[in-house]
Amino acid sequence: MTPDTSTAGILRRPYLLATVGTCALVFLSAFESLAVTTVMPVVSRELNGAGLYALAFAGPLATGVMGMVGAGNWSDRRGPQAPVYASVALFVLGLLIAGTAGTMEMLVLGRLVQGLGGGAMTVALYVLVARIYPAVLHAKIFAAFAASWVIPSLVGPFAAGVVAQLSSWHWVFLGVVGLVVPALAMVVPAMRGLASGPDAASPKEPWAFARMGWAALAALTVLALNLSVEVPGFGGATFAGLTLTGSALSWAGASALQGRMGRRLADSSAVKTGAALVLAAIALAFVTAALGLTPVVAIGGWLFAGFGMGLIYPRLSVMTLALSTPANQGFNSSALSISDSLGGALALATTGLVFAAFTTTNPFAAVFALTAVLAVVGVAVAPRVAPGKPASASRTDSESHPQLTPRP
Repeated sequence: MTPDTSTAGILRRPYLLATVGTCALVFLSAFESLAVTTVMPVVSRELNGAGLYALAFAGPLATGVMGMVGAGNWSDRRGPQAPVYASVALFVLGLLIAGTAGTMEMLVLGRLVQGLGGGAMTVALYVLVARIYPAVLHAKIFAAFAASWVIPSLVGPFAAGVVAQLSSWHWVFLGVVGLVVPALAMVVPAMRGLASGPDAASPKEPWAFARMGWAALAALTVLALNLSVEVPGFGGATFAGLTLTGSALSWAGASALQGRMGRRLADSSAVKTGAALVLAAIALAFVTAALGLTPVVAIGGWLFAGFGMGLIYPRLSVMTLALSTPANQGFNSSALSISDSLGGALALATTGLVFAAFTTTNPFAAVFALTAVLAVVGVAVAPRVAPGKPASASRTDSESHPQLTPRP
């Protein structure tokens, strides 16, 4: 009789290697996104590339969106295996180009390729999770993904600074290459035996060239917005760093909590509670900026924001896969990732424009007023989240994931 693996933890057989490998890939992608903020001033000075400074940051966001759409469509047609390999290869190629760059133009090219691979990798890993983990473990694995993003936010910039100071900024890129290969190697066994497509009896999804074109247009538009305005700098770096660190820790704590609670915490409750906490945090930040209160108020409020996002983010990923079929897991995962990436890039561009428009009055209050409006919309639509029956509920774990079924 085949043992039931549906209640196994993500750090137990047969999921241990897949969990460590996928989390490592997420960690390395996040590390690169955050570490580059530390070394970019050094890179720009050494390569005389101040004119391309903004493009080095905004470019990967744009190409990442295109990678997300392509990987989602590809995964729906052929399964996640090939997109995983291709996205990791592009990510590594981008690191190699950036790490060996002798001009700012070459570094930007490497960053564009890296963003393309990183965006595609995010979606491919989401689809891979849907194929190799039972639904009961989705909350835990996405909580682990969230932690894999939080840890680099705590150590990534500092580690990159140490590497750049003791050796060279080149190794901030090149050093990651040697870690990507073993991370991918840990994922390979889980992908063996997966069907080459979503369902042998189902027709393959056509290539969505129109969808890719719209994604490219949206990405280029956001890129143009980011390059159209130079946002003035913000003082109080110590308070800003403390705010980010505190919110990252509360985000990780909430992610772990919702993962441990599993189905005891309803998806709708997690989303509604999280949205309310984010709104409360933005309201406190607005009041702080408008009334000139002590920054401690905003810092404390941002702990609520981190906790709220920790509740929301993993559950949205879980629900996306639960309400997807094998034929559209890639499309839905890419849509989720695109909304995250484009939303962040568009928010940066829009708030930058608002900041510049209200420079003579109170730009920070204006920015938080805008984000508060967006948060109110989020709270208003949060109750629309409804539980759904997983698309694969009718299949047993041994049928869905035969390659992960331990031998008796």
